[in-house]
Amino acid sequence: MSKMSQALTDCGALQIGDFTLASGAKSSYYIDIKKASTNPDVLRLIAQQMADNLRNSAIKVDRIAGVVLGSVPLAAALALETGIPYVMIRKEKKDHGTGKLIEGTLNIGDKVLVVEDVITSAGSSISAIETLRREGAVVENVFSVIDRESGGSENLKQIGVTLLPLVKASELF
Repeated sequence: MSKMSQALTDCGALQIGDFTLASGAKSSYYIDIKKASTNPDVLRLIAQQMADNLRNSAIKVDRIAGVVLGSVPLAAALALETGIPYVMIRKEKKDHGTGKLIEGTLNIGDKVLVVEDVITSAGSSISAIETLRREGAVVENVFSVIDRESGGSENLKQIGVTLLPLVKASELF
C-alpha cells in the first residue's frame, strides 16, 4: 500500500458501506477527502506528492485551480508548496459581490493545473475547465488525489486533458 493510500486509510477517509456519489452512481465505498484535507499531516502529504509530480513532469503552469469547496484546500496547499498562485472556481455565480465564477487573478493565456479531490466521471472538473477556458486559460492537466476509475480519465481525454491521480481506487483495496 502506498504512503498516500495508508494516510487516507489511517485518517478515516476510506469508508465501506452503501453510498450514492455526486455523479448519482452507487458505490460500496466512499472516500471522504474532506477528512483528509482537514488533517494537516495528510494535506501536507497530498501537496508534497502533487508538487513532486509537477516537478518530475514536463508540465509548466502559471496557476493552480481548485473547485469550491472540496478542492480549494488542495489548491492552497499546493500553491504554498510550489509558490504557484491559485484561483478558486465557483460552480455557480453568486448574486452579490463581483458575481465572478473565478476568484483570484487569471490572465488570458495562463496555463492552469486543475486540482481535484476525487474523480469519478470528472463532471465537475470538466465544468471547471470549461469556465477556465472561456476566460482564456489553457488547461491540459488535472491532478487528483483519487481516481475512482469510473470513466473520468476517459471523459477528460475527450476534451484534451490528462488526469494524473496520486492514487487509483484499485490501489486502495
